[in-house]
Amino acid sequence: MTTQPPKPTEAPIAPPPAFGWTAYAERINSRFAMIGFVALLLLELFTRQDFFTWLGWH
Repeated sequence: MTTQPPKPTEAPIAPPPAFGWTAYAERINSRFAMIGFVALLLLELFTRQDFFTWLGWH
């Protein structure tokens, strides 16, 4: 009985950009939204002002 060596695993390749609501576009959009949300929280933490004060909406 012969055994075959395991095949090397390859890194997944990102799908090519496509127009519309694709799974790839939604994943990228959600990652940017998370980064923006954390940036907003850090801004409020360091300035001790909320976002609406920054906008001038007291």
